[in-house]
Amino acid sequence: MNDMQTLYKLIVLTLLDKVDFPLTNSQISAFILEQQYTDYFTVQETLSNMVESGLIQANTVRNSTHYKLTESGRETLDYFRDEVSDAIKEDIHAYLKKNKIQMRNENSVQADYDRTRNNEFMARLLVKEKDTVMVEVDLAVPTERQAIALCDNWKKKCQTVYSYLMKELMSE
Repeated sequence: MNDMQTLYKLIVLTLLDKVDFPLTNSQISAFILEQQYTDYFTVQETLSNMVESGLIQANTVRNSTHYKLTESGRETLDYFRDEVSDAIKEDIHAYLKKNKIQMRNENSVQADYDRTRNNEFMARLLVKEKDTVMVEVDLAVPTERQAIALCDNWKKKCQTVYSYLMKELMSE
């Protein structure tokens, strides 16, 4: 492994260490590309290598992969923390200060679906706040097209659905 690959891994570990929620592939890539540290393909190779080596854990939901720091990744970062320059640490700090709320919101709304044994589809829709599930809805639909529509619309309408449920269920 060369020094630049090591640096890219340390950047990803530092980024994941500074947030209390998983980051998506696109969120990590956006930071690294915006700072012009390297190109997209190197970011993807770095993330793949990090998953294989157990430094980060990947969870794929539909078309989005979410990464979080493993204990091994945290130990590695603790050991090599001084290898990340103050300038890079400041770039990470400034980026998160500007984008952290939006990044957290993007990760708090989740939607996925699976085929059931009855050849129907189950859409699992949820909103999380850190590790707490605020609302979770499982809906069975007969077609994959409908399951996809539910997942796509959940991101746009979850606040409205949540408000409606609270209003209806809290009224007497």
